[in-house]
Order: sequence, then C-alpha cells, then structure tokens
Amino acid sequence: MAGHGYTTFDTSVGRCGIAWGDAGIVGVQLPEAREIETRRRLLQQFPDAREFRPPADVAYAIEGIVALLRGQAVDLSDVPVDMYGLPLFNCRVYDALRMIPRGETRTHAEIAAKLGASGAVYSVGQAIARNPFAILVPCHRALAVAGQTSGFAGNGGIITRSRLLSIEGALAGRTTTTLFDALLSVAPPRPQG
Repeated sequence: MAGHGYTTFDTSVGRCGIAWGDAGIVGVQLPEAREIETRRRLLQQFPDAREFRPPADVAYAIEGIVALLRGQAVDLSDVPVDMYGLPLFNCRVYDALRMIPRGETRTHAEIAAKLGASGAVYSVGQAIARNPFAILVPCHRALAVAGQTSGFAGNGGIITRSRLLSIEGALAGRTTTTLFDALLSVAPPRPQG
C-alpha cells in the first residue's frame, strides 16, 4: 500500500479514528463530539490518507483499543507504531509510556529520570502533548504532578484523561474525591455524529 489508510470505529467512549502505513500505525484519534470532526482531525494530520478496510494487524489494534475502552485488561505494547520522522526524544518518551502498566501512572519527572534526562521534564510534557498514538502510547498515564489528573491533557482534555484512568482503575486508590470525580462516574459518552 502506498500512502496511508484510515478508518473510524465505535468504542464505548465514542467513534475513534486510526491511520496506518506500511510500517505500522501512524496515528490514533480519540472521539470528537461528532464523527465528522474525528475524521477531520485525523485527516488534518494525514491528508494523504484514504479510507480502507483495515489490514489484520490494524484490526487487531482496533479490537484492543475497543476492549481497553470497555475496561478489559489489554496489553497494546506489541502493536507496531510507525515513529518515522518524529523527534528522537519524543520516540524515547513514547517507548517509556508504553512500558507503564495499565492502572498505573507516572509523573513527567519520573519519565524524564527513567530516560536519564531528569532536567528534561518540560520536554517530556511537550512530547506527551504531541503524542499521535492515543491509547497505543498511553499518554493519559503520564501526569504532570503525582495524583493530579488536571493540567494539559491533549485533544481529549482532562475529562478524557480522567475517564481513561477511571476505566483502567488508576483512580481507584485516590483518597480525595471531588465533585468532578463524582460527575465523571455518571457522565454519558459524548454523542455520536
């Protein structure tokens, strides 16, 4: 296949998008308010992508994403992602994020220290903010400050981050409950387009 393929698919949190090339997944788009907006955002990143039926390895990734978003324990660290053209430091951050187990979180400082770059906390945050592989590279498991889900959380925002961490059970041990936490547990998925 020359160029990139893409498709959209249903999950428990809305309709997501995924794009791929010959070397693996090049991007995952979390749901926007309407499917057309999800497609638009994905195609902004990959304007040469054409809608195709996903090949077997991409279908496997989609099944894993759907299962994870349903709350099932799924390890997606073996799904091939194509990091060609991304800054080397970002690739190192993404590899570190893929090693964070489901239901756990790490701070940006912990990730920087793991990379042997303890002074690069800001750069870690910037790499996380640019993560094109949502869910496959679980940036929602990276927190600016331990125990706080607030702060920059990419396109999905803090509601999406908190919902993903809640689905994975990472928020279960929190000792403080806020009004936001209570509303999150009963918030319906975003409407589909």
